[in-house]
Amino acid sequence: MNRLTKKLTELKAENKKALVAYLVGGDPDIESTLLLMKLFVEAGVDIIEIGVPFTDPIAEGPIIQKAHDRALQKNVSLSLIFNMIKNFRVDDNETPIVLMGYLNTFISHKDLIKENEKNVLDSILVVDIPGESNLADYGLESNKVNTISLISPTTKENRIKSIAQNSSGFVYYVTLRGVTGSSNLDIDEISKNIQEIKKYASVPTLAGFGIKSPEDARLLAKCSDGVIIGSSLVKMIEENSGSREFDRIGQYITEIKQAIS
Repeated sequence: MNRLTKKLTELKAENKKALVAYLVGGDPDIESTLLLMKLFVEAGVDIIEIGVPFTDPIAEGPIIQKAHDRALQKNVSLSLIFNMIKNFRVDDNETPIVLMGYLNTFISHKDLIKENEKNVLDSILVVDIPGESNLADYGLESNKVNTISLISPTTKENRIKSIAQNSSGFVYYVTLRGVTGSSNLDIDEISKNIQEIKKYASVPTLAGFGIKSPEDARLLAKCSDGVIIGSSLVKMIEENSGSREFDRIGQYITEIKQAIS
């Protein structure tokens, strides 16, 4: 049982919801990302999701696309991100870490995933492959790394079943049609779709995309096993990157955590 499975199992046993926080590795720089990861945990984050910078992040909205661009301008690579995670693990060997990225990046660094030196990584989410696929299909298999798959509001029932059964970390339910950073959550539709996923999934179902406030998080937590905060955090990181004063981000995360508790 790796850190991700252990954490989600513990939260379920305690009847608590998971809080996942996303940021782009290397935005605004590697040192700040490491600082933010530690701040996330202190503020109540259960799982950290790190976006791996990519030249054409098609699943992302403008806010996260800009973060990818800023990280790439600093020549941030998956190798650098792995080294950063190793540094994080010096003080924190408990918080699960998920890498979210695109297939070409992971294939170019497949040895990092397969070897997972010092067991620093817990799961990966490859955005641009079918949810039914296994990492082994692309030479990325590792018995130490879980697979996370995406299901959207437009996914057909026959695919929901196969994708849900293929996920070994958690199912990531995309609450909105479109790219990250969209808005207008339809809680009734989301609740209905998550219940459909839960008929087939043996792992928790977490909801992300479009969460902008503690109230959004509270409503989504009622019908899911946890929430994933992304664009709103990345926007705040951008706004505070000049000063490197990130206290407001910690306060925001604490408010989200309280809302889902």
